[in-house]
This record gives sequence, C-alpha cells and structure tokens, in this order.
Amino acid sequence: MLTDKIIFALTLLLAAVYFYATSQIPSLEIGDPLGPKAFPRMLGIGLLITAGILLMEILQARKAPPPETPAEPVEQPQWLLLAGVVFWIALYFGVFTTLGFVISTTVFLLGMTAYFNRGRWTMNVLTSVLFSAGSYFMFTKLLGVSLAQGLLPF
Repeated sequence: MLTDKIIFALTLLLAAVYFYATSQIPSLEIGDPLGPKAFPRMLGIGLLITAGILLMEILQARKAPPPETPAEPVEQPQWLLLAGVVFWIALYFGVFTTLGFVISTTVFLLGMTAYFNRGRWTMNVLTSVLFSAGSYFMFTKLLGVSLAQGLLPF
C-alpha cells in the first residue's frame, strides 16, 4: 500500500517534470500544425491517466477487506523470471518486422498479461488487442508514423 502511494507520487512528479520539459521545446512557425510538442504532450497525458488509475486502485484497496495470506507460496527464483521476460522481449523484437506491429504486440502483451495477471483472460485479451489496435491507429493515422505491416494487409 505504501509502495503504491510512493509510485503514485513519483508518477505525478515525473509528469510535472515531463510537462515542464515539453514546454521548453521550441515551436516552429512553419511545418506541421501540431508542432513538435504534440507527441510529448500525449505521453504526459498518458502518465497522468496512469497516475489516476493507480489512485483509483489505492482508494478501492482501502475499502476492500485485507486478503487472506496463503500458506507458504512457492516462488520461482527472481533471476528465472527476469530471464523469461528478457527472452520474451527478445522474441518480440525478433518477430516484429515479420509479423508486424499489431500481431506481434498483441501476442507479446497477451503473454505478459497471462503471466502477471493470471486467470483474467477476458481482461488480458481485451487489453492486448485494444492497446495494439489503438496504438497502431494513433501512430499511423494521427501521427503519420510508419509501423511494420507484417502479415496484415494494412
């Protein structure tokens, strides 16, 4: 609980510093009407949204009864978990161009959420698919960034 509060405060601090740094980017009178500040501001807004979601979780945790502690959970060594995550990221990078952004990102996120958010398949699948499709749309249509097409025709 205290850790969540510290992360919340640091996220707000990071967002404030990030917005200040973004305001220092010079604006050009010609060129893109959004200017060079558009993408950094969207990231800053994402930080604030993330902090807001964390705050909601902190407030909900206060209302919920404390969970029962299970008897001696069997944990894997931390290095094994870290090695698995590094391998999964390396595999993601390896197939990114071949499969494309949408497919590789969906599979990557689904694997990560399946491990770290066990048993919540509906939420995991929705998060993976909607994040991949939404970020693809944002980057390609709104920001004009070219992403790996891969197997999909768009």
